[in-house]
Amino acid sequence: MNSCVQPLICTPRLELHHISASRLVTLFETPDDPSIYEDCSFANPHRVLMDDSGPLSWRVPQVKGDPSLNKWFVRWIVMKQTREVVGSTSFHGAPNSNGMVEIGLGIHPDFQGQGFGAESLIGMWSWVTQEPRVRVLRYTVSTANGPSQKLIQKFGFTLTGVQIDDIDGPEEIYEMSADDFRERHATDWHPR
Repeated sequence: MNSCVQPLICTPRLELHHISASRLVTLFETPDDPSIYEDCSFANPHRVLMDDSGPLSWRVPQVKGDPSLNKWFVRWIVMKQTREVVGSTSFHGAPNSNGMVEIGLGIHPDFQGQGFGAESLIGMWSWVTQEPRVRVLRYTVSTANGPSQKLIQKFGFTLTGVQIDDIDGPEEIYEMSADDFRERHATDWHPR
C-alpha cells in the first residue's frame, strides 16, 4: 500500500502530521501496535484515535479501495510545546466535481476550549486552498453542538443548509469559497 505522507502543516502552536496509508490501516486494525509511532517525534498519551476510532471507520475502507485518497485524510494534531497528540483532523475526501472539500475535527476533551480547533482548521484550510481543484470549503456541525457552531461562525462561513447525518442527526452546513478564505485568513497561518 502506498505509504506516501503529505508535508507537515505548522501553525503557531501546532503541527499537523499526516498519517500514511499503511499506518492509518494499522491504527484502525491494531491500535496498540507500537510500529504506528516508529520514527515519530511525538507521543499519543491520550490515545487519540486508539480507543475511539472516530473517522477511521470511514477513511480506512476508502484508503484500502484507493490509497491515493489518503492525501486528503487523517492528520494528528500535535502540540509543539509538549510533543503530544491532542486531536485529529481529516477531510472527508478529495474535492468533488464542484471543487468542494469537507473537513472533520476532533480535539481531546482535556484540550478543548484552548483554540486548538480553530488553529487546526486554519492550517488545514490554508494548505488545501493551495490546491487548484479546491473551490469551496465545507464544515458540517450538529445543531446540538454549540461550541462547533460558534467556531465556524467565527470564520465567517455562511450557513447554506441542513442535512440529516446517520450518526449525528440534524447538521447545519456551512461553506466559504476558497478565494474568500484566502482573502480573509491568509495572514492567520504561518507556514513552516
